[in-house]
Amino acid sequence: QVQLVESGGGLVQPGGSLRLSCAASGSIFSINGMGWYRQAPGKQRELVAGITSSGRTNYADAVKGRSTISRDNAKNTMYLQVNSLKPEDTAVYYCYADLQPYGDRRRDYWGQGTQVTVSS
Repeated sequence: QVQLVESGGGLVQPGGSLRLSCAASGSIFSINGMGWYRQAPGKQRELVAGITSSGRTNYADAVKGRSTISRDNAKNTMYLQVNSLKPEDTAVYYCYADLQPYGDRRRDYWGQGTQVTVSS
């Protein structure tokens, strides 16, 4: 049973930083693209940052310049460092992976989400 588990969310003051982690576990053959999405109350889920298996990255304009996405392929883990946090960064952050388990087809997987609240 493949699953993605996020960690690292919580309450952060404006201007602060946080680091989210996403660990993929189970019988995994390969992981292709991975990414972080977020969904604020009353808004659609949006891409925050993505990273390919070779390490190529892309960022939403809202976080560009103050965020870094990375992954450790040996650990099947992805990270998101966000600095200079703003109240508008408040959202549930979801981990995503384009992943193929052993003996099964390649498809999209999602984590359960981790709440990030930026408030003083």
